[in-house]
Order: sequence, then C-alpha cells, then structure tokens
Amino acid sequence: MRIISYNVNGIRAAIKKGFCDWLKTDPADIICVQETKALKDDVDTRILRDLGYEDYWFSAQKKGYSGVAVFTRIKPDNVLYGTGHQTSDEEGRVLQMDFGDIRLINAYFPSGTSGDLRQAFKYMWLDEFYTYLSELSRTVPRLVLCGDYNIAHEAIDIHDPKGNKNSSGFLPEEREWMTKFLKNGFNDTFRMIHPDEPHRYSWWSQRFPTVRLNNKGWRIDYITVTDALKKMVEDAEIYPDVKHSDHCPVYLKLK
Repeated sequence: MRIISYNVNGIRAAIKKGFCDWLKTDPADIICVQETKALKDDVDTRILRDLGYEDYWFSAQKKGYSGVAVFTRIKPDNVLYGTGHQTSDEEGRVLQMDFGDIRLINAYFPSGTSGDLRQAFKYMWLDEFYTYLSELSRTVPRLVLCGDYNIAHEAIDIHDPKGNKNSSGFLPEEREWMTKFLKNGFNDTFRMIHPDEPHRYSWWSQRFPTVRLNNKGWRIDYITVTDALKKMVEDAEIYPDVKHSDHCPVYLKLK
C-alpha cells in the first residue's frame, strides 16, 4: 500500500499546474489531499477515473475554503465523513476510510496564523482530535493518519527555529501537543526512516519567491501510524521537486 499526503492549496489551481499529469506517473495507490477549496462538482473527475482512481470528497460548507479528498485505486470497505465535531465537520477537515482492518484518516489540521481566535480554535481542535484518536485506537488499532498537521515538531523540522519561536505552527504548546501525540502510540514515519536528516521540509512560504528556491521551509505534513502498523513501514519520503502547491507530497509505503 503506497500512500501520499499532499496539501494542494486549491485542487483546481493544482490541476492547472499539472497535478493530473503527475498522477499519470503512478506516485501512489492512495492520494490524500487537503485544502481542496472546492466541491466535487467543481472539478472534472473523469481524468481521475480514467487513471483508475475512485474519488471521495468532504468539502467545507464555506465555498473556496478548506476541504479534503481521497483518490484511491484500492476500493475502501467503508467511508466516514468527519468526526462528529460540528465546526470541524462544517469546515471539511477529516475524511476516513477502512481498507480491511486498516483505518486511513485524511486530516487538514487548522492553522492559527490568521489571529488569536483561530489559534484558540486550533488548540480546541487539537484537544478534541487527540481524544477522538485515543478512543478510536482502542477499537481500531491499525490507524494511518495523513495530513497537513500545521505543526513543525522539532527544531530539525524548520529552517529557522529561533526566528519562529513565536510563530503559529511552532509555538511551544503546539509542539508539546505533537510530542504527547507521538508518545501516545503514533509514529512519525518519515523520522522512522530518516531519523536525523536535516533540511527536509514540506511547506515553503509564498510571500517571498526565493524561499522555496533556498529551501527555507517547514515540515508540517506527516503520515503517522499507530504502533500496530509500525513493523509494516517499509519506506517514507518527501518530494520537494513536485510543485503544484506551496506544499509538496509526503509518501509512505506499507508492506
């Protein structure tokens, strides 16, 4: 099972930049995308079906905002839309599907960069999601959580840790949440394969055009797996040369 997680920053914009041509290269069996900013009806999905992908969408009620989707060549046994948390579900943040006894969760974590209200919402969302995952893992122990977590965990995961110590996405409380999460049965698959590799990022600010060129980025996109799947992790990678978004795809191969 080859899985990719990719914040496309608008699926229609990504398609115009060659997203579907990239899909033709067979990058993975399952593509989890975040920040679709679209309804399914806004996109010509025939090309996805022509490439062998079934497509599932969970869009925000607000047009042009948030939203997640999964394009998969492996037919899921069950699909669940949301987590039952009203505001999160209204923003189209979590899409889940079962493949046998494996539950795949595609999540777009909130950003707090727009101000204090959204930062407070982010903390509330993180706490709710942590509780949700803890309870779910008791009955479904084999979990894969893909997504834009909007958190750079350690200093190695950000180009300028000192300069960003007060920036949303690298605040102490967010990093502590990530540490707690990774001590509660989840594993950062990229760091399992590349434990000490620096300068590996998945997002670059678009405010300054040279930022990506100079690789001044953040690693905020992850695929984590529960301990029950840890032995099945065969490979994990980040693909910075794939450029349809301000993010790039992250990859996991399970045996």
